[in-house]
Amino acid sequence: MTDQKRRQTSSIEKLPPDILEKLHELLRDPRVTQLDATRRINEVLADNGHEERVSKSSLNRYSQRMEQAGERLRHSRQVAEMWIAKLGSQPQGQLGHLVNEMLRTLAFESTLKLQEGILTEEDLPGVIDNLKHLSLAMQRLEKATSDNVKREQELRKQLAAEAAEKAETTLVSQGISADSIAQIKRDILGIA
Repeated sequence: MTDQKRRQTSSIEKLPPDILEKLHELLRDPRVTQLDATRRINEVLADNGHEERVSKSSLNRYSQRMEQAGERLRHSRQVAEMWIAKLGSQPQGQLGHLVNEMLRTLAFESTLKLQEGILTEEDLPGVIDNLKHLSLAMQRLEKATSDNVKREQELRKQLAAEAAEKAETTLVSQGISADSIAQIKRDILGIA
């Protein structure tokens, strides 16, 4: 058996979508035990004329995988929130580096899952397509952020130039010396 075929599709994953959604509802309800969920889903399968049944062990394995996936997602969100909070006041390029690093991590984890047989060769085009779309979205976001930073800098320069001109006009009318006016303009424009 190859590594890619090591993990077979579980009986849970083969459930019709509406019954799988019902199972997800049951698993999210803290009042429902796995034994109750197994019994109820098997009743739904029987009522709908399906011959297959789910076992407690397959439901338990599925539930554990879903919980692990949820835990990884919660952890990723916490890490992202921490870094975004830390980098929020720093240059936008820092955030771009973080997103790049996250994309690299996703690509690496996808490769590992493929090697472990968690992802199959059939899954791979979809995973690659998703990574490509994420990369493209990140690239567009970084460019938009960079464009916004440039526009903001240009606007500040323009406003400073207008302020310097108004200051010069006012200072000339008050009889301030040309050297003093020149220094004030340099200060307003941020020129050393």
